[in-house]
Amino acid sequence: MTVQVQFFSYFKQLATEDPLTLVLPQHATVEDLLTCLRTRYPKLATLNRSTLVAVGVEYAAPNQVLHEADVVSLFPPVQGG
Repeated sequence: MTVQVQFFSYFKQLATEDPLTLVLPQHATVEDLLTCLRTRYPKLATLNRSTLVAVGVEYAAPNQVLHEADVVSLFPPVQGG
């Protein structure tokens, strides 16, 4: 299946491709996608604990199953004042 990955904030510089189209096996999860991205972009692996993931407009858990044509967004925690 094919999914699109969007990177936000400084994640764009770390990934160097935005958006990115990935081909994943059927029934792949968010964690499977993250594992693929960490292999492709090792600098993203260092931000593992501070990466927020959304599928569509909803935050996603690591065990969420992805579907064909999903749009996955990766971004750092939002801070404000």
